[in-house]
Amino acid sequence: MARYWTEPAYSHGTPTRTGILLVNLGTPTSPTAASVRPYLKEFLSDPRVVEIPKLVWWPILNGIILNVRPKKSAEKYASIWMDEGSPLKVHTQKQAKLLAGYLGHAGAAGLQVEWAMRYGEPSVASVLNRMKANGCTRILVVPLYPQYAASTTASVMDEVARCMTRWRNLPEIRYVRNFHDQPGYIAALAQSVRDHWMRNGQGDKLIMSFHGIPRRSLDLGDPYHCECQKTARLLAAALQLPDDRWQLTFQSRFGKAEWLKPYTQPTLEALARQGTERVDVMCPGFPADCLETLEEIAMECRTAFLGAGGKSFHYIPCLNERDDWIAALSALVRDHLGNWLSIPTASGDALAATAERARMAGAEC
Repeated sequence: MARYWTEPAYSHGTPTRTGILLVNLGTPTSPTAASVRPYLKEFLSDPRVVEIPKLVWWPILNGIILNVRPKKSAEKYASIWMDEGSPLKVHTQKQAKLLAGYLGHAGAAGLQVEWAMRYGEPSVASVLNRMKANGCTRILVVPLYPQYAASTTASVMDEVARCMTRWRNLPEIRYVRNFHDQPGYIAALAQSVRDHWMRNGQGDKLIMSFHGIPRRSLDLGDPYHCECQKTARLLAAALQLPDDRWQLTFQSRFGKAEWLKPYTQPTLEALARQGTERVDVMCPGFPADCLETLEEIAMECRTAFLGAGGKSFHYIPCLNERDDWIAALSALVRDHLGNWLSIPTASGDALAATAERARMAGAEC
């Protein structure tokens, strides 16, 4: 088998393009065990996600987890599935479309905006290949994780690099590493909370639940915990909340190892037992609603809080397609595009003329 994939057909005068690739975590194609199983296998086979030696992890994954977990996960997906498909896919696709519109309105027309999933479809490889075929020689990769973690952001970077090992003619690549403290992102989060309070009143406490990672990752130098803390502090300051009116927690623990604390569900149960009657819960680390927000938080944690004696549980949706969030995403992208925005996308005629001048000067092109 050839080491490199065949390059797309090219002729002199073909205009170059700048592309933007939004990348989210991933989702099965349907809420069935048959669809969940390959998705989970790809996800849990990533050494960035599970840092256990393959010799130890492989029998556990293939012998136990992939025989038990797909059915349970499929039932959870079925409880939040939309008519258009998986919520994460639906929202990510809409965000990409809206981003293209915002960038065009801001004067950055001609950019190719695409979206992909790190695990599942559309894959990063398939979308990158399409962007290459469309003439993208400059690509900005935007992992949709506000807070950097090796298990999320770095995994996207790994996958892009892996794809590049099969290309002969490489593009320029830039990455958005994080945006946990970007003013527009914080402002959009704050306004989403205010909008919720305007419609529903304000709870006794605002819980900011972030996806967890193993405690060992923090000990080994992963900055995720610190970036979650900063997002929470900035958001609380924007809302002018005193310290006793908000709390940061971590959800989605997997396995028996210690993860970042405090854990979301036990915290909610403790608050209910201590007499907190109403909580408002949001997930600032997720720009789009998904299984972890709509099922784990809005359903499971609601049941746990009310079952422990709480009176009222309000889930505040993720940013999804909010105008202020798409505007913030547009600003973030423009900042990282930098001088690429000033590079003209030459027309075919202009490039042909340039090539002719080069030939006349004795150059090969």
